[in-house]
Amino acid sequence: MKVLFLTIILGLTTVLQIIGTWYVKAVVADKDLPKEKRPKKVSPLTVTAMDDGDLEAMVPREERVVMHQTEEPGRYSAFGGKRHMYILDLPVKDHHHSLLFYCEGQLGGKAIRIGKLVGRNPDMSLEALEEFKKFAERKGLPQENIIMPVQTESCIPESD
Repeated sequence: MKVLFLTIILGLTTVLQIIGTWYVKAVVADKDLPKEKRPKKVSPLTVTAMDDGDLEAMVPREERVVMHQTEEPGRYSAFGGKRHMYILDLPVKDHHHSLLFYCEGQLGGKAIRIGKLVGRNPDMSLEALEEFKKFAERKGLPQENIIMPVQTESCIPESD
């Protein structure tokens, strides 16, 4: 039922539309992270298709995540089945192609749900942000937990 609702409301996207570089515009989690643990800056993530149809997501200086296809379109499994990821197209009709990455599962033995608004360029689409906020509300993710980290264009670590 939940998947049918997401399919009708947001629509699913194809693998070809997912491949490439994505800029993280906003993040929301069901747990309120202390300010010192919130990401202040984020690098773009790169999604590539693997030979077997799975996807690989990489963020500079972090581990790569292999997302295994499931029988359900738009749903992927990662971390040995401990997390399920959904990649959803937002119903936004502007020049900013935006997607929503939604993950639910276990982290350190505790349940976690995280949503990320991503786009093809670093500019924020206010319409996409509004849709992201509506999604967060439908999933019961607190609006006050939405953060908008600064985009970094490169993978080079900052110097002090």
